[in-house]
Amino acid sequence: MSHEDETPKEPDTPEAAEHRLRRELPEEVPATAAETANEDAAKGAVPGLTGRQRLVQGLWPPRVSRAQLIVALLLFGLGFGLAVQVASNSDSGNALRGARQEDLVRILDELDNRTQRLADEKQGLEDQRSELENSSNQAEEARKQTVEKEKQLGILAGTVAAQGPGITMTIDDPKGTVQADMLLDAVQELRAAGAEAIQVNGVRVVANTYLTDSGKSVSVDGNKISRPYRFKVIGKSQDLEPALNIPGGVVQTIEKEQATVTVERSTKIIVDALRAAKRPDYARSSSQ
Repeated sequence: MSHEDETPKEPDTPEAAEHRLRRELPEEVPATAAETANEDAAKGAVPGLTGRQRLVQGLWPPRVSRAQLIVALLLFGLGFGLAVQVASNSDSGNALRGARQEDLVRILDELDNRTQRLADEKQGLEDQRSELENSSNQAEEARKQTVEKEKQLGILAGTVAAQGPGITMTIDDPKGTVQADMLLDAVQELRAAGAEAIQVNGVRVVANTYLTDSGKSVSVDGNKISRPYRFKVIGKSQDLEPALNIPGGVVQTIEKEQATVTVERSTKIIVDALRAAKRPDYARSSSQ
């Protein structure tokens, strides 16, 4: 082993390291003028121009694309329209400010009338829509009302059966002293008290009902009925019973003939005697 290998090496200082690197790197060669001109030409710059001149050269003349030109035209049109609108509103405001009081009142009246006409038209259209929407419901409701009205008229005419609260009046006449006029007074008194349906011994009493004497008995519309006489009456029992028992009324008159009268209230009276519907000979409906 040599003496140089055994000698320890001193650590490199920063100055020594830099000096050693400079010895190892090749020397710098300055660029020629031709190379500098080629680089400027590649970058699009003109030789000999300053930085400000190059900035101006890059901005002018402007390079505008087709899309940018279209956007510019649209913005110009929008601005022009806004300017015209503002000018028009300004002119209108100036015209109203310079108008007379009578003209302003007339303009307000015209606006109010126009508003009212539009409101009326709107309401009319809404009503028509509602009618169209409810036409089917109205037709069904009209049909139901017609059926109900037919039933009510049938009860009054005696063509349909009826039931409801009312009274049952029984006249027991063992001697046969009760006459037809007494029973007719009872019918009239019951009608005046609000009777809606009356049946006497299986015969329905209607508007044209008549009573006649038949020996010691009575006939209703030509149908002879036997004793005892039983009235089934539909109506408000609180009104029907007092009407029969008034002083000098039906009950007292019949009891003077040595007959007995019994009145019973009930929550359900059934009047099921029917009359055939008869077409009037002379009377006709006056509705067209």
